[in-house]
Amino acid sequence: MTFLWVVSLASLAAASPVSLPKLSYRAVAQLDQAAFEEAQQPDPTATKAFASTLIKTADDRCLFVDELSGDFRANLTPIQIAQCGSTQGQEWDIITNGKHNNAPNSIIIVSTLTNACFNFDPRRAPGNQALLFSCGGRADGGGDVTDSQLFPFNGGAGPLSLSPENDEDICFTVSDSVIDVAPCRAGDLSQLFTFGDSLSLQPNETSIGTTTTTAALTTPLTTTSTTLSQETTSAPASQQTTATFVTSSVAAVETANPTEAVPVSGAGGVLQPTAAAESNQRDDSATRAFSSVSIQSPDGRCLFVDPTAGDFRENLIPVSLVTCAGTPNEKFDIVTTGKHNNAENSALIVSSLMNGCISFDGRRDAGDTVNIFSCGGRADGTGETNSGQLVPFTGGTKLTLAPESERNATCIVAGNNRLDSESCTGDSSQVFTIAS
Repeated sequence: MTFLWVVSLASLAAASPVSLPKLSYRAVAQLDQAAFEEAQQPDPTATKAFASTLIKTADDRCLFVDELSGDFRANLTPIQIAQCGSTQGQEWDIITNGKHNNAPNSIIIVSTLTNACFNFDPRRAPGNQALLFSCGGRADGGGDVTDSQLFPFNGGAGPLSLSPENDEDICFTVSDSVIDVAPCRAGDLSQLFTFGDSLSLQPNETSIGTTTTTAALTTPLTTTSTTLSQETTSAPASQQTTATFVTSSVAAVETANPTEAVPVSGAGGVLQPTAAAESNQRDDSATRAFSSVSIQSPDGRCLFVDPTAGDFRENLIPVSLVTCAGTPNEKFDIVTTGKHNNAENSALIVSSLMNGCISFDGRRDAGDTVNIFSCGGRADGTGETNSGQLVPFTGGTKLTLAPESERNATCIVAGNNRLDSESCTGDSSQVFTIAS
């Protein structure tokens, strides 16, 4: 993932779609302390996914606020960008629930210096719409919840885009030394941010209701090291970097879907066939664009599912990458409509062998964000539709596995010997192929 970020950083400033005049943001000599304290009150009831964390841009700078850059209440302060550690006001709370956030799977972003919230106001002049404002949306601090301050969030430190819920086509965007807004674009590094240098105050529950367990890869391996040279193109087509990286070639060994109790490796214990069948039911009402096909990674390896590599329900199975051999473990259905897919131009990638879905969950540990999980996103099989399992699909045999939960900012990619995730680059290095 590091190389993908580095490839595009040189063009980040040039690629930014917004250009602001050089402004002096300090607007008041001092705050009206009483009015400030009334308008910007901390919420002691808040649940924080991250506390006093940095928010970093793709080029490793940090967002900050100058409390004197707005009005007398510290409202309307711009969100500025500087080298990390070079200014005050660089710490933020990421709040998932509280007085000013009652929306599931959403966050508000609050300055620990001023207690004001990220806010998008399209009524303001262009170049001055992304600012900090009193949480709840009233200048005097009397507001409750406003969707101009809510941003979708499915857990994890990113990279992620920040798209306000009052206009989901708009993303907060780096523009020189300040944050502005622009239309959201897949893989645009100027629209990707990470929360860093802080641990979560409270453990996040995953969006699919499981504890974090790193699943071991138990497919018998015959490994040889293969060096691949891949050309990746950053935003300006003229700037190209050739990167060399190493993957593994793993031989596929067919593993049947068990019908009796057998040991499982992902969480230990024993597979329970009745529970697995309940969790992973075939949807006979589904429309399948393709049935029982192989899916090849950009380097020609095939996706592979070992039903014994997860938990007792056949959830949390890593998706391995193997030398293609045509085994049943390598077969998938591409489902465009059905019980677990009600979204247009989207698809589920379903194991033909055991009926689980390829799922992305950014709250899981790095390297373990992509697994097979019960379609619909509930461990017991009762879920309906889960956006972490939906990927864009309009036909054809090429797939970019960009989970809709991540708004095209994160892509499922070929890792060493299993699927992983990283920032979308928009090039062929992240395109999979449907094969017979």
